[in-house]
Amino acid sequence: MRFEPEAEEEFEAARGLLIDRLVRWAGEQGLPVDGYMAETALDYRHLATADGRLGLWESRHVEELLLSWLPQQVTELPGEERADAPGTLRTLLRYLHAAQLADPRGPSLQDVIAAVDRVAEQHPAAMTDRTRWGLAKFWAMTAAEQGVDVHDGAAFERFADRARRGEAAHDQQALAAIMERRLTGRELSGVARAEPQLPVMLPPDDELRRRAEGSKTVAQLRGLAEWAGQGGRPVTATGRLRMAEARELVDVLGTGDRVEGVRSSADLPRLGLLVEWAKKARLVRVVKGRLYAVAKARAVLADPLQLWLRAFEACFELRQALIGARSGWHVESMLFDVYEHILDDVLNTLYSLPYPMPWPRLRDTVHLAYRSSFQLDAGSDLQHRMWFEHADRDLRAVLDLLDDLGAVERDRGMADPVFLDIDLSDAGPELLADMPPELAELLGVAGATTDQAARERADARREELTAGPVELIRLTELATRAVRQRLLAAGRDAPLVGELVQASAAGLLGVLAEDYDPDAARTELAGWITARGEREAALRQLIDAVRTMTFRTRAQAMLDVLLAALPDGEGERLLRRLRRDTRLAPLALNALAHRELLSPEDMTDAESLLVLAESLLQLVELAGGGDGAEGMLRAQGSQARDAVSAALDSAHPDRAGLDELRQLAARALGTHGARVGRARKARRSSGRSGRKRRR
Repeated sequence: MRFEPEAEEEFEAARGLLIDRLVRWAGEQGLPVDGYMAETALDYRHLATADGRLGLWESRHVEELLLSWLPQQVTELPGEERADAPGTLRTLLRYLHAAQLADPRGPSLQDVIAAVDRVAEQHPAAMTDRTRWGLAKFWAMTAAEQGVDVHDGAAFERFADRARRGEAAHDQQALAAIMERRLTGRELSGVARAEPQLPVMLPPDDELRRRAEGSKTVAQLRGLAEWAGQGGRPVTATGRLRMAEARELVDVLGTGDRVEGVRSSADLPRLGLLVEWAKKARLVRVVKGRLYAVAKARAVLADPLQLWLRAFEACFELRQALIGARSGWHVESMLFDVYEHILDDVLNTLYSLPYPMPWPRLRDTVHLAYRSSFQLDAGSDLQHRMWFEHADRDLRAVLDLLDDLGAVERDRGMADPVFLDIDLSDAGPELLADMPPELAELLGVAGATTDQAARERADARREELTAGPVELIRLTELATRAVRQRLLAAGRDAPLVGELVQASAAGLLGVLAEDYDPDAARTELAGWITARGEREAALRQLIDAVRTMTFRTRAQAMLDVLLAALPDGEGERLLRRLRRDTRLAPLALNALAHRELLSPEDMTDAESLLVLAESLLQLVELAGGGDGAEGMLRAQGSQARDAVSAALDSAHPDRAGLDELRQLAARALGTHGARVGRARKARRSSGRSGRKRRR
């Protein structure tokens, strides 16, 4: 239910299989479905969202699909029957839940269906709103409205020539809006897939609240708000504290600023930063020449955790106060121009890392970001070094701020080997030859570039990491909580160990199989079982979830992750027990063979046939069913014919799957049952709309 963007063939195969099963299920349930609209909905989740999870649908996804993606992607030509997109989406959502494919971390079926109902009335108007169309759709619709047959390639090309010459009438305002959206990066198709994050573990909020209470910054921000009070304190015409009040506040808050000989509060850097921080956190504000505590912030000030989180979010707005130029004699560093982006990247890089990151590696990843953001060709090497050193000093100021807040921990020690040379022994000469020198330096791959200076710098970086202790940086659990909150708000996947305790058995195993590393999976599974009280009953629920999963490849993955997450020895005992289970025997035998716990010689003839049938059924799914599976069988020729014949004689419990295999073989290999195969193909094709064309 999730594929990397570059895995186009795998995604298309899974999408085809899913749509085939959806159309069949909808027909059995008497529910409306348009195969093309369902396909486009899955394309949206795969191509246009940061996480790409096909089984998780929130209100924002419903709204974006119906009001932005479909109007942009789907061309409904004049005179064509319009598909019921909201109805198809409802059916798709119901099917995902019925087939146990819905991500348990998403909203309930009732809630997401209600979201469709809320947006459905706006969908027809969105589909006809020209400013929401994609560029190709705009010109196709413009041509069709002027009588051009857009399915006639030559006729459409003649229209395109007229349009290029400015001779074709069109809606100029709508076209301008479309071009603006494309140029400003608001086109949905341009959304980049975010890197997946490892599951994290967090203590309860009460423990985080206790730690937040211990933050010096939290105490100072609260103290500042209390000092300002509801009556307020006078400020200068420029909004700064008067020097008398500033001296008092330095003592009250213990900022450590030197006040001797200072004539302006602007020259008290730590106090000035705290005041600006409190303003950005909406704890205080200046009104009519006085600094007041914000009345609505009382509840936040009373809760250390909420106050800490508010202060953390405000860090992203402290660019000027923290690293801005203090006078006209100074200039900002490269970090100043990309401050929010770099801060976000640094925090996301540190998030969920199992080991603290050494400063040289963190610094170099930020340098790589600078190189992609700025034109650094001009200037000498000495100038470049000065620019980077200036930015490094500012980055350290940011880390100091996060350290004071309690968002990062810094220590000294040896870098974990994972941060040393990257093993590119299997990369091949093409990759090494094409690798930019700066990336080679970052990875410490001295042989990846012919640039002698770059090789020397790469060697120096490795020496810096291995010569002795270096500064090590990691996020605190408070910051992990805050960064996770930001990731979720941005639509990214950020698994939390323990969040699946209320999930169904199928939902649990599905998420563990796709998103969890083995250690986190074991912890999550143990917590899930404990929450259900009786261990054997909980295991039966998990086994039944595998038993009832209709997708063979997913059932195998669910069983595999269950076995891996069980304590040592328990998984093997469970497998040997399931070997005698009528419905689960094929999956259990596959798992035993894969783990080399059972050799082919140890299987009975009946078990060998079960394994053969299971392998074929899973291969059919991986090929996407339909044409993909037919092509696979056809390519194998007589070998496939013999294997299918043997599989059909097995006692495999998935009789529907075997029937589909028989029909696929009939079409691909001309075996008995071709008439049934043609009827099956006709039923499947009838569920798709061939009238609409996505451009």
